[in-house]
Amino acid sequence: MSKIYFATLSVFLLFLFNITSFWNTNSNSLTNVTVTKADSLPNASSWPAELAISHFAGADLTPSPACLAVAPTGEVYVGVDMIGSLGKKPGNGRIVRLVDSNNDGKVDSHTVYAVVDNPRGIISMGDKVYVLHTVFSKETGIASGMDLVVFEDKNHDGVADGPSSPLIQHISSPKFLQSRGTDHATNGIRMGIDGWIYIAVGDFGFHNATDRSGKKMTMLGGGVVRVRPDGTEMEVYTHGLRNIYDVAIDPYMNIFARGNTNDGGGWNVRFSNQIQSGEYGYPVLFKHFTDEIIPALIDVGGGSGTGALFMDDDTWPAQYNQVPMMADWGRNQLYIHRVTADGPSFTQKEESFVKLAQITDVDVDASGRAYLSAWDGAGYSGNPKKGFVVRATPKQWTYKSFKNPQELSISKLVDLLKSGSGVARLAAQQELLTRPSDKTVKPVWALVTNAKLPLVVRIAAMYTYAQTAGVNANDNLAKLTTDAAMREYALRALADRKIYNSNVSSGTFIQALSDGSPRVRLAATVGLGRLGNADAAQALLKTPVPASFAPPAMGTEGPHATPNSAIILPHVAVRSLIAINAVDACVKAIGTENSTLALWALRYMHDPKAVAGLINAYQKSNDATLKKQIIVTLSRLYKKEADYDGSWWWSTRPDTHGPYYKGITWEASTNIKDFLIEESKKLNDKPFFVDLNSRHRMEIPEFGVEEVAAVKEEVKIDLDKIRNKKGQVGEASIEDVMLAMAKIQGDAALGKTLFTQQGCIACHSLSKSEPMKGPFMGQIGSIMNREQIAESILKPNASISQGFASVTITAKRNKIYSGFITEESSARVVLRDIAGQVYTIKTADIVSRKEMETSMMPSGLVNALSYEEFASLLTFLSQQK
Repeated sequence: MSKIYFATLSVFLLFLFNITSFWNTNSNSLTNVTVTKADSLPNASSWPAELAISHFAGADLTPSPACLAVAPTGEVYVGVDMIGSLGKKPGNGRIVRLVDSNNDGKVDSHTVYAVVDNPRGIISMGDKVYVLHTVFSKETGIASGMDLVVFEDKNHDGVADGPSSPLIQHISSPKFLQSRGTDHATNGIRMGIDGWIYIAVGDFGFHNATDRSGKKMTMLGGGVVRVRPDGTEMEVYTHGLRNIYDVAIDPYMNIFARGNTNDGGGWNVRFSNQIQSGEYGYPVLFKHFTDEIIPALIDVGGGSGTGALFMDDDTWPAQYNQVPMMADWGRNQLYIHRVTADGPSFTQKEESFVKLAQITDVDVDASGRAYLSAWDGAGYSGNPKKGFVVRATPKQWTYKSFKNPQELSISKLVDLLKSGSGVARLAAQQELLTRPSDKTVKPVWALVTNAKLPLVVRIAAMYTYAQTAGVNANDNLAKLTTDAAMREYALRALADRKIYNSNVSSGTFIQALSDGSPRVRLAATVGLGRLGNADAAQALLKTPVPASFAPPAMGTEGPHATPNSAIILPHVAVRSLIAINAVDACVKAIGTENSTLALWALRYMHDPKAVAGLINAYQKSNDATLKKQIIVTLSRLYKKEADYDGSWWWSTRPDTHGPYYKGITWEASTNIKDFLIEESKKLNDKPFFVDLNSRHRMEIPEFGVEEVAAVKEEVKIDLDKIRNKKGQVGEASIEDVMLAMAKIQGDAALGKTLFTQQGCIACHSLSKSEPMKGPFMGQIGSIMNREQIAESILKPNASISQGFASVTITAKRNKIYSGFITEESSARVVLRDIAGQVYTIKTADIVSRKEMETSMMPSGLVNALSYEEFASLLTFLSQQK
């Protein structure tokens, strides 16, 4: 399962086993957590004392739960996935509907709502259930893509009335669904109070996704996409994420995501604030071009981010309300990120919250009942005996049933918009949108203009009004921008839907660029990009650029997970300048006080006019510093990213050098090359041009490139010799060894020595400064406990995780290579074999490539060890965090 799987790395290798015990290690645990067991049934293993958590459903009803959603009225929809990440056989998934009619915390009835494969995201709203899932060809039984669909149940019998209706088709590349499964595919869905469905797209990306209106869209890599509930207006919201499983959306439309770690490569999990139009850089910018991206708020280390929820329910204790809750399957933990406003974005502090065995998702109903699903060691192809759902409620909480909004009058629905539950407000809004607009517009607008109401109520009412009135809402929304409390949100609503904003004046937004609030300025900057008026370019170019806008030194990794609120406004201004194609204005600004932002924007404008303008500005300038900046910009424009056709993917170990993954020359490249060569002769600054040639990978032979130090190879290790020795471990059963390991602590210092002695260094690095090999061991202790590490070493073939399998490559001239992929680019594959030998293979020379069904690591590598020695090795590895 996409994010669910690849990150829980197997220690020595590439492999995981079914987790049967709960992991209880985290340095950020809350002081008021109490460990509780709920009789003999699966449950969370720890949670705050203020909550009551109980078993709700087991594997008999919800085996292998990949996702869940709770209707406002409390019905729980669980996505059962018996295909998982490795499975390829269709017909093993379904949406199960669970009903607790008397609120005793037990399922009173259940139905199979619909049959779908690989469910990855669910939303329940009114009579409709939206589902994101893999589609298999009926003729071939092979995956043909992923679709966002909607089911309806108008007779309320708990079963979809008929086949689903597609909203978006092909929103994941079928080639990789077929070869890898849903690993890195498209995942969770959430609806915001703005009425959009937000979709978490993994870094498979997609080619020619098609919405219900026929609009087609392609996205290379991961990010957030959004679409209207009727399947129209599909668009990219953010880009440059590695692999996210879900998004958390607060009532102010701030969006948060917890990305997934690299498959053993140490890129870690990053928690980020998703700002509309933002570029987050994975994989080509986030290391060496960090001046150009919006950085994450924190890198939390190894793990595997899954479901997400912004808790917005006033029946919950204040310390657990108004916070994004982020599930981490690898760490068996639901986390809270306490976010604090910081200019246009946030800073954060992570806290452990609920410990649950391989948690996959979390959701809450309008009464305040939260539900959490657990994969519970169901493996990579699902398990009919694993998986469960728990219910969480505050202890000091009284159940109040939430009446079906369809049964309420308009006046009661309007009143419901004042609720302290974000779920209730959204449910009221969506039902109001089905009622006659002439009956709803006036009472809803009255809430918007009532300054005595809480801001979240006014915002919910504003978006309800905007969706009801459509283009006719613009005049009132424009007037609302004069209300200081609502200005930010009114600006966003005015520009939000391109089908309605053609008559919106840019003047209101330009004026807001000088507002005292950075959040208002952000909304205005994003909005100008959406309005598409080129006349706004001059105003956007005045956005100040902070001193932090500086590239990392060549070959070093920049701060891609350090909050930098100062960079956000100029970053978004650049994205808006690109959106309105402000080539002329940017060229004109070269050499002025706005030159830095203009040159930044021109890096992305592959237009012959931009190239000609840059060369002309260079020739007219006498400023040596500016002339070098222009050369840097032209160097960046020499290549562009190849159009994505869905036929390739950058793999779990991509080349992260940047600035392009599959860089190609274009129509103006010859002019750029001729100009750069001529100027290099005049300037006589060879190191400068060598650096540009290397940094931007121009591959212009006249410049040369920096020499890369050869990778230091370890002494070759005879693993067969090691495994054939018999010691205490080799002579005992695996079960006896595991029992002994539970009792023996061992010595970490001895374990470090054994890591080398037993051949582990042939395939694994402990430091990011070392050459990348097999799965990175420098953080394995933050992902797996001693028991998991032990079983992965003793049974390496138990289950090979997606992204960790070794491969066999057949190349031209009948050359065969077997090993682990440590790096992959569009031009080459770097492979390391079991003995530590490194091979670089041109992609053009590859005849075939196949994943091996067995682990590259042989079993028996610890056979010669005593119990004390093996325990020492485990302790050493468990301390690598």
